Amino acid sequence: MKNKNNLAYLLLILTTIFWSGNFIVGKAASMYEIPPFSLNFYRWFFAGLILLPFTYKEIITKKNYILNNIGFFIILGVTSITIFNSIVYYSLYYTQVISGVLMISTIPVWIIFISSLLNIEKTNFFQIIGVAFSLTGVVFIITKVDLELVKNLDFNKGDLTMVIAMFAWAIYSALLKKKKYEISQITLLEVVIITGLIFLTPIYFIEMNFGNTIKLGKPFYLTLTYVVLFPGLCSFFFWIKGISIIGANRAGVFLHLMPIFGAIMAMVIFDEKFMFYHFLGAIFILSGIILSNKKTKNV
Repeated sequence: MKNKNNLAYLLLILTTIFWSGNFIVGKAASMYEIPPFSLNFYRWFFAGLILLPFTYKEIITKKNYILNNIGFFIILGVTSITIFNSIVYYSLYYTQVISGVLMISTIPVWIIFISSLLNIEKTNFFQIIGVAFSLTGVVFIITKVDLELVKNLDFNKGDLTMVIAMFAWAIYSALLKKKKYEISQITLLEVVIITGLIFLTPIYFIEMNFGNTIKLGKPFYLTLTYVVLFPGLCSFFFWIKGISIIGANRAGVFLHLMPIFGAIMAMVIFDEKFMFYHFLGAIFILSGIILSNKKTKNV
């Protein structure tokens, strides 16, 4: 049992490192002028291609179930594949990795908020306060605690678009736990990839028509290999395995390592500075996460 738990901890730590690394690679991609929507398109095109031999039989046998729920799967695909991943890469063209990972770390809080709005789960008093604290932390990061920025509405474009990514993933995650599925986890991922790619493809062509084409070479091949294999496929399987051993609630705690790993990597690799507004934002975000996980006592 102890060895199994240790395996789960290792897999979950690797998952958060890979996901943090996705921000680092996304930032590096911007430096090599790899277009964000094109990178995301190829990431999921090849991930879907790799999964297809393992999922096509179940997709065929369960086609009626998939078609009957196609609207739901489209929403999952658009929020996760089309919007979230594309916007993260786009945002990193303009903002720091540290700002990005801190803002994304609030997602568990927004999942609770959106689950309440959609009547998926009830929200308690502490969770409402947690949402307010996390939102305050995000506002500190966006405004950089600078009144001049607020007065002139001169915010970083990447910080603002990262908010869209944040909410897109929260909607996806909240909806994901809304219902039980008649297909396996791996087939669910493949269906979500396919539906997301359908809507991502025209955006990819629009980006190309604006002259944002990929320059084939070592930077692109290395970037693509990383985003397909590590934050894409490996993390998915590691995450599922980790949850199967220690449960979803305990596994969820490991997500809070992402801003730590992301910030350390950004400071080492890109020489980013952890500013005062990051520190202030992080305190409020952490407080929000702690409050949102607090349970009310039954009287």
